[in-house]
Amino acid sequence: MTPDLPLDPAVKFGVITGMPAPAAVRATVELLERHGFDSLWVGDHVAFPQPILDPLLQLAQAAACARTLHFGTGVFLLPLRHPVLVARQLADIDRLSPGRLTFGVGVGGEDRREVSNCGVDPATRGARMDECLTVLRQLLTGVAVTFHGTFIDVEEAMISPAPAPIPIMIGGRSDAAIRRVGRLGDGWLGVWNSPGRFAAAVGLAAEEAGRAGRADPPSRHAMQVWCGLADSKEAARGCLAPVMEAYYQLPFERFERYCPYGTAEDVAEFLTPYAAAGCVEFNLIPQSPGPNEALAGVAAVKKLLART
Repeated sequence: MTPDLPLDPAVKFGVITGMPAPAAVRATVELLERHGFDSLWVGDHVAFPQPILDPLLQLAQAAACARTLHFGTGVFLLPLRHPVLVARQLADIDRLSPGRLTFGVGVGGEDRREVSNCGVDPATRGARMDECLTVLRQLLTGVAVTFHGTFIDVEEAMISPAPAPIPIMIGGRSDAAIRRVGRLGDGWLGVWNSPGRFAAAVGLAAEEAGRAGRADPPSRHAMQVWCGLADSKEAARGCLAPVMEAYYQLPFERFERYCPYGTAEDVAEFLTPYAAAGCVEFNLIPQSPGPNEALAGVAAVKKLLART
């Protein structure tokens, strides 16, 4: 059944994917632009059991051959890097796609060894994130930044030329992460949440922004969603479950209630309550019998959600 979806047509749709071969970058960008997607997002890990490429290098390649597509990291493990170096890279990517870059960040959590292998105490990730974000937001404005914190120490650091404004979205399921959105972010990147939890998180971020005295509370809230798309629920689940189990090394049942699968109508129906809860952007990780089927399926979901 096609759901009744009187949603704001301004709701954005992106796809989270990796591009393992250079030849795939241009093809992926062209395909997404042809299907009318708003954005392309990539994930991040430094040393992870599953193969993954550096996100900023991937986005630099993609931005160089895009015409209209926006780009984002979902999410970049910022506490594992120094904010001055990250700001330099972001500014350079912005030159390739001015005004079309979003920086999504998170503290990570799947593998604590990854954190410690980068020379970071996992127990300090939240505090490091706060300092990194504080410094990064200032650096991206092009001003000279002096900051002496517990983890980050910079003196008159400046990134030039300054990029166009780069929205910073913050991921994480905990209340601490959502409060960080209120203090330091432009929006929340939700994952593994119910619509009720999503609505509560939007409210908590707004409350924290008020306590921080922000005149511009965060409003760009998104959901990142694994989904399976095929002609039937059984076939779609068969595409989705093995990929997620291999990636996370956990049974699919741990995630199943947050992961829609079936036809485009099934997936659209699942997403509708999130839009009602304050989600203005969906970034989907689609799994189908083939890549063309995956993007065509997400395009169909997008079309359904745009109906009024």
